[in-house]
Amino acid sequence: MVLSRNEPFQLPVRIIQFGEGNFLRGFFDWMVERMNAQGLFHGGIQLVQPVGQSKCGPINAQSGLYTVILRGIDHGAVVETMERIHCVKGCLNTVTDWREIEAIACSPELRFVCSNTTEAGIEYIENVNTFPAKVARLLHARFHAHQPGLIFLPCELIERNGEQLKACVLRYCTDAAVRAYIERECIFCNTLVDRIVSGYPSEQATHYWQQLGYEDHLMVCGEPFHFMAIEAPRSVREEIPFDAAGFNVLFTDDLTPYRMRKVRVLNGAHTASVLAGHLAGFTYVDEMVRDPAFNAFLRTILFDEILPTITLPDAEKRAFAESVLERFANPFAQHRLLSIALNSVAKWKVRILPTILDYLALYGRIPTGLTASLAALIAFYRQGPVQDVPHVVEFFATQPTVTMILARSDFWGMDLNTLPDFTRQVEVKLDELKEAYGYSSR
Repeated sequence: MVLSRNEPFQLPVRIIQFGEGNFLRGFFDWMVERMNAQGLFHGGIQLVQPVGQSKCGPINAQSGLYTVILRGIDHGAVVETMERIHCVKGCLNTVTDWREIEAIACSPELRFVCSNTTEAGIEYIENVNTFPAKVARLLHARFHAHQPGLIFLPCELIERNGEQLKACVLRYCTDAAVRAYIERECIFCNTLVDRIVSGYPSEQATHYWQQLGYEDHLMVCGEPFHFMAIEAPRSVREEIPFDAAGFNVLFTDDLTPYRMRKVRVLNGAHTASVLAGHLAGFTYVDEMVRDPAFNAFLRTILFDEILPTITLPDAEKRAFAESVLERFANPFAQHRLLSIALNSVAKWKVRILPTILDYLALYGRIPTGLTASLAALIAFYRQGPVQDVPHVVEFFATQPTVTMILARSDFWGMDLNTLPDFTRQVEVKLDELKEAYGYSSR
């Protein structure tokens, strides 16, 4: 029996979620489900696939239902929980279902927009229907429907994500009245999210189906750990009371130190290692971490290159780094390296480059481990196929030189060839990759 809903969806849709992927379903939607169960929220979520060929079919085939499986080590004990998520109504595609999306956006019940369109999603490109452009269109329609503004909870891992989303949306708005409405009535929260969500447990699906008593083709696995920081006025906390529901969610006036710690240590270590791990033949993060050479590499970049750039007490940041290594080694996570590799160019810019620049300012030299991570990215992207935005994929398909790659300021925000000795060091690391794994060096 395949999991499906036996009765019509009952909850009012209070959240539009741009992003149908594993992370939000295993994190944000899981929290909403639990808040509903505690009687603290009472709201449904309409998933929207923001870009690409429609993936809504499997979600709608199960009427939005799926199971979240949390597995790992929690305070030294092995834990495994399975929870069915009922709060998702289904999935709509922005190409084929725009009128229905717009109708939901204009409904009085709607209060929130959540998103995870990856680091490459929040950007302004003139005459391109980006995610912020779609938001601008929806807010235009909502304004003319005489409905109050919305609260935005973007989960993209970019600095000041709420502010950046708002700035892009306003650039797409040409109607002065709509712009004033957005400024006056909409709240764009800056957020930080943290949970490793590995996705569908393909190798153990049958095992879980037997335990659950139904076939679930949308199961999503993650770790027990979770954290969210939200920079928002008190009114947001009252409308969506994550902390009152017992979640590890912090409402704060300044999430800057939490963001730097998480992005540089957890996400930075991921992005710095997974592409080299894939080139070395590993499939999952935990098997990569168990390899002595990669474990030593991770410890070097974490403790010698990343932590010195973070202005937090030494004991606190070292303890966080050790906890990250423990989470990476979670044998239940089944976190595929290739799933982390999605849109690696934008991720490297956000997660690695700021650390390199701060390290250079501190010590007057380039950190070698993080330099190797860019060499691994180049080798990985030259092999293909890769999952990234079209213009990035098309550029790497031309087999550009290292100098040409580093010169792409539209990728990195600067010409990386201007960093002292950086180009040569990247080329040296590419030669080492070629010798170790047989991949193209120049």
